[in-house]
Amino acid sequence: MSGWTMAAVAAAAAVTLLAAGRWREAAQADGLRTKLEESARPKAGRRVDFSTFDDLPAPVARYLRVALADGQPLIRTARMRQSGRLRTATDSARWMSFRAQHLAVPPAIGFVWDATAQMPLGLHVRVLDSYVGSVGGGRISVLSALPVATADRAPELDSGALHRYLAEAVWYPSALLPESGVIWSAVDDRSATATLGDGPTSVSLEFSFNDENEVIAIYTPGRFGRFDGAYRQAGWEGHFSGYMERAGMRLPSQGEVGWYDDAGVLQIVWIGTVEEADYAFVPDEPGGPPFVP
Repeated sequence: MSGWTMAAVAAAAAVTLLAAGRWREAAQADGLRTKLEESARPKAGRRVDFSTFDDLPAPVARYLRVALADGQPLIRTARMRQSGRLRTATDSARWMSFRAQHLAVPPAIGFVWDATAQMPLGLHVRVLDSYVGSVGGGRISVLSALPVATADRAPELDSGALHRYLAEAVWYPSALLPESGVIWSAVDDRSATATLGDGPTSVSLEFSFNDENEVIAIYTPGRFGRFDGAYRQAGWEGHFSGYMERAGMRLPSQGEVGWYDDAGVLQIVWIGTVEEADYAFVPDEPGGPPFVP
């Protein structure tokens, strides 16, 4: 066999392996999305009722009246397309641009975040983060085909993923209602703490609100993350801005999150923009009044 022939065979084999790997990674993501959606069992006809907000902390009640519409159905699924920048460590100087599909299913308390991040030399990595069936997961594959890092089946990962779900509920705000499992406790007139339990995992976040009754920040002194190959808790904070009307709700279009380093300095590691968002609502009971956003 000539050198040219051997090179052609090797190239064909590499293409085949890449194609098989991409199919496998795509199937992994599709399987998580299907499992998440199928696990949702919302009760038909559930709607937002402003009259039930009187017992909530004042800033929470004001926020929910701005973010939601009285009488609207609860959100069943939120599908978002995002773009932005991320870095893999608080001390990394390398930022990568990304594009992502984000599926959240509040009745199931879960999400799947499927992103492609660009690397030098025309390479890219696929980043798959999830919280499905009370289990957190993470997966990174080079060229969307070759897995280089996976994480699952760890209580710390479950906790970190549930923290992320709760923080990002500003993009699917009916998930922040008491009937969605969130317990609110007052801090002051501009902040309150939300606690959410799911299976054996429970997390809390402090939400801060501005004068327009929008969520502008979330914070916890102890979210689990993986640092230097091991899980540990660290301060974690996020900021939200660019509020606009979507599907009859008032939602942020931009966000950023970061970790506090050992010196107590917030190091932003993710900056994103929601470019498109599509919402499906819990269906009405037969004969129920329609909702027009």
